[in-house]
Amino acid sequence: MEGGDENQENRAEVQTVFAGVIPGLPNTELKKLLSFKVYKRRWFVLVVLCLLNCSNATLWLSFAPVADQSARYLQVGLEQVNWLSIIYMIVAIPLSFATSWMLDVLGLRITLILGAWLNMFGALVRFLGTGIATDPAARFPLVMFGQTLAAIAQPLVIFTPAKMAALWFPDNQRATANTIASMANPLGMLLASILSPWMTQTTGDIPDLLLAYAVPACIICFLATVGLRSSSPPTPPSASAESSGSEPFVQGIKLLLNNRAYLVLMLCFGSGIAAFTCFSTLLEQILCVQGYSNEFAGLCGALFIVFGIVGAGALGLIVDKTKKFIEATKINLSLSAVACIAFSVVSLMPQQKVAVAVVCSLFGFFGFSIYPVVMELAVECTYPVGEATSSGLIFVSGQVQSFLYIVLLQALSKRLADSPLSTCGDAVLSWKVPMLVLGGLTCVFSCVFVLFFNTRYRRLEAEEQATYRTNTINSSTPESTPSEGKDPTD
Repeated sequence: MEGGDENQENRAEVQTVFAGVIPGLPNTELKKLLSFKVYKRRWFVLVVLCLLNCSNATLWLSFAPVADQSARYLQVGLEQVNWLSIIYMIVAIPLSFATSWMLDVLGLRITLILGAWLNMFGALVRFLGTGIATDPAARFPLVMFGQTLAAIAQPLVIFTPAKMAALWFPDNQRATANTIASMANPLGMLLASILSPWMTQTTGDIPDLLLAYAVPACIICFLATVGLRSSSPPTPPSASAESSGSEPFVQGIKLLLNNRAYLVLMLCFGSGIAAFTCFSTLLEQILCVQGYSNEFAGLCGALFIVFGIVGAGALGLIVDKTKKFIEATKINLSLSAVACIAFSVVSLMPQQKVAVAVVCSLFGFFGFSIYPVVMELAVECTYPVGEATSSGLIFVSGQVQSFLYIVLLQALSKRLADSPLSTCGDAVLSWKVPMLVLGGLTCVFSCVFVLFFNTRYRRLEAEEQATYRTNTINSSTPESTPSEGKDPTD
């Protein structure tokens, strides 16, 4: 009896400590933290999120690689076709706050299923608008409506990786899971860049192309609706998972705006997102002035994405092992700024295909790789604010700065009277000044981040304290060790 009383006292002590480490955690839930578990079902959740992220990205860029054929089939100008991509950026900014609230309040399951249905309906409306609409004048409005539905789904999908990793994966797998889910988006962009030109040999192939994108969207929606049975596992994989999103949404926003380290991260990495957006948007226009073909520009864009995915995978594994979030971000952000400056110089030189391709690869390798790490770093410096809120504001910052950067760079470009090497057609612009300005901006914001960003790893600290107390009580009362459990719903 005395031993039992001692164990109960130890458990009460642990619960008291957890309540201090993880504010707002109900006492009835604290017992779960005595034995953390991971479930095989986490890999299914990760796969569904990756597929949904990839599908949404292919819908985003499905028209851009075949803009000429799309314009002729839809009977509109190239400016209207460009709006099929721009609508994603416009819709994302106002919906970002609503998405952050949904993830932290309504949960991961509802958010992902809603995103899957919007993505599917968007893909189907686009196909019906091109394949069934008898009136050619109705094609573009229907396609734009479908594209808008898919654009609404984007924040629901792209904000989710950090939340999913925190809820389903242990601390030694979070960065890797976040990396895999986040890099599914550029993978979708790469697939769209390859599949759209390959499948669209003539203008009449546009409906078949959109059908090819709609079928996977329907399958993914079915998998999400049937397979996602809960927002989180029965037992949390780590101490922080149980208090994910414990701060109310409005209170979380206030805490973020008063967190100096987070504001520096939001500003500087938002600038990095803007630089990558400008690179992807203007790459073909920049290179054609020096005589590079559209095929070569497409190759450089593919290298940018492929090497970015490789770099993200490698860095995610390293950070999972070392927990060096700050060091990894500062080093890679600095190297990506150097690569951007190098591209600003090399892209102005004709007949330098190897140099241009190498610089584009390095820019992607160092730039793309820090995206998932920064999402994890944002959570670490703002814990216990919800993951969707902290990563969402960074995404909004990137979207706003992307719009401002593109407007600025286009305003700084000048029309050339003569360019004998150009493959751009009639509109030939000089991008010398805009590229140097872009390189300068990335350098300035990288220096600001290196010099002024510093933070504690708040989530890791809370987990270490919780784990220490858990080990203490387990040494007094033998219990099952943390293991990989089987989801009872499987």
